[in-house]
Amino acid sequence: MLLSTVKKHLQQATAVQFKVQHAQAVPPHFHITEIGLVTKSFIDCGGKIRNETTVNFQLWNANDIDHRITPATFLHIIELAQNKLMITDGEVEVEYQTETIGKFGLDFDGNSFILTSKQTACLAMENCGIDAITNNKMVKNIIDKTSACCTPGGGCC
Repeated sequence: MLLSTVKKHLQQATAVQFKVQHAQAVPPHFHITEIGLVTKSFIDCGGKIRNETTVNFQLWNANDIDHRITPATFLHIIELAQNKLMITDGEVEVEYQTETIGKFGLDFDGNSFILTSKQTACLAMENCGIDAITNNKMVKNIIDKTSACCTPGGGCC
């Protein structure tokens, strides 16, 4: 979800609610502890240099169970971050503590923001013999069973 879409939903909301996809709601006394711009520069296993920029929200639960963030306060924090950090519109990721610090995508169900699962993927599939199929599902396509790409000198991770 883009930051502009989050702001649009907050402008129409009467409360701020987050839910973990297929799980429980984030306790209503959560805090927004960070809003930031995260830039990641990396090289994939095929040798291509890539850059990724996301807007990051961090949610945190404290013992102050009477705390509630309002849509107006959340909007104010976003706008403060945009002005001070020069954040423009971008895809939002959310950090939230589960078994470890989880990184989630963001959706909206008309009432609540939904923390959605994120998946890893190989970005250099042509080097590993993996083909993309419909619905973004991945299957391993073994082109030549005698030459595995993930052997020393095979050109894959």
